[in-house]
Amino acid sequence: MKQLIQGFLIFSLIIYPEYIHAQDTGTARKWSINECLQYAAGHNIEIITLRLNEQSAIEDLSAAKGVKTPNLYAAIDNTFNNANNDARGNGVLVNQLDNTGTYSLNSSIVLWNSGYINNNIIQRALQQRSAGLSADQSLNNITLQITQAYLNILLSKENLKYIADLAGTSEALVKQGQLFYDAGSVAKINLLQLQAQFASDRYLLVQAQNAIRQNTLLLKQLLQLPADTLFDIVTPASVEIIETLPSLQTVQQTAFQNFPEIKIGKLGIDIAALDIEKAKAGFKPTLSANGSLGSGYNDVMTNKVFPKTGYFTQSGNNFYQRIGVSLTVPILSNRINKTNVEKAQIGYRQANLNFQNYQLVLSQAVEQAYLNASNAIQSYSAAEEQLTAATESFRIIKEQFKLGGTNTFEVLQLRNQYVQAVQAYTQAKYTALLQYKIYEFYLGNPVTF
Repeated sequence: MKQLIQGFLIFSLIIYPEYIHAQDTGTARKWSINECLQYAAGHNIEIITLRLNEQSAIEDLSAAKGVKTPNLYAAIDNTFNNANNDARGNGVLVNQLDNTGTYSLNSSIVLWNSGYINNNIIQRALQQRSAGLSADQSLNNITLQITQAYLNILLSKENLKYIADLAGTSEALVKQGQLFYDAGSVAKINLLQLQAQFASDRYLLVQAQNAIRQNTLLLKQLLQLPADTLFDIVTPASVEIIETLPSLQTVQQTAFQNFPEIKIGKLGIDIAALDIEKAKAGFKPTLSANGSLGSGYNDVMTNKVFPKTGYFTQSGNNFYQRIGVSLTVPILSNRINKTNVEKAQIGYRQANLNFQNYQLVLSQAVEQAYLNASNAIQSYSAAEEQLTAATESFRIIKEQFKLGGTNTFEVLQLRNQYVQAVQAYTQAKYTALLQYKIYEFYLGNPVTF
């Protein structure tokens, strides 16, 4: 069954190659790496969520600032009461239904609370900055993922070119072998070996085409594009491998200065320090000012004993104004304040540990990127030399085969060495490019091809 499926795929590629290619790229808009990164910055759900968190932090900051201004509340209360009352004061109860209304405006403001409000405002501002940096950190992560996926597509496309060229070479060898066989110069087994290799190369074409599709799908998923979006990428005219790297110390220092996780760690320490100051404020008195304006009205609706006083007259007579200050002094708080201070101090120590961990992780990531880039560049240089030698050897053996100076076994042996060299070179080239771009990204340079 597996051989049958492979045979069908090979047959489809041979009969309908233009159709397959048209399905992949014929009507798709081609995206550059810059377009991919810009789209992700504006449409990635995780990044958008973090930006919304930043907006929420802005509102928290506005609310913290609002505590420094007086509040103002209006209260209106209307009550109906039915009871037996000694209305005349002579011991005779009279059933009465009355309506009572009260109206007031109340305001208060904190005058002093040991800096709690100011510290809270500063802390909210720091939390807003931290929320914005979290979105930047997420954008950095998605940038590296998109870069890797983009280069995987380029790698797959270059593999396809090499394999297509290889299949063409195999086809030429089959035709040459057929001529030799017809002339009686080679045995049937030699011709069959060449034909089998040609069939294998055609199957590799199908696999290469599928690799392009899979890597393209992965990039679409990272960009969170709809499934029905026709998508392809721009293939650069050339890919340059830079074989000199900036020093590790320079890149580490630059990353420490610019990367959001380090800034988040520093802000976390400042935020935790303010938590301690806010907790200590719980031991201090709070001074507040308050004031109110109000009035009331009462109307006996049934069994009135005295004449009714007019609404406006009664409301005016009942109008009052109050203003005062209050001082709240904490004496015992069931250890709540002490616990809050100690927990805030624990949070401060944890924030320092988080900052140290951020530094350690980033330092290790930069060092690993340096080693990866250095090793990848060296591997690329070696693979390039290997490919040059394998290409020349394969060229010579093909010419010898045309002249009848060698056999199919030697041709296929050098051909396999050439295939391995091509695959190693292509993989090494894009690995070197990816690792260099990652290392350069820590230096603050944007990803471009």
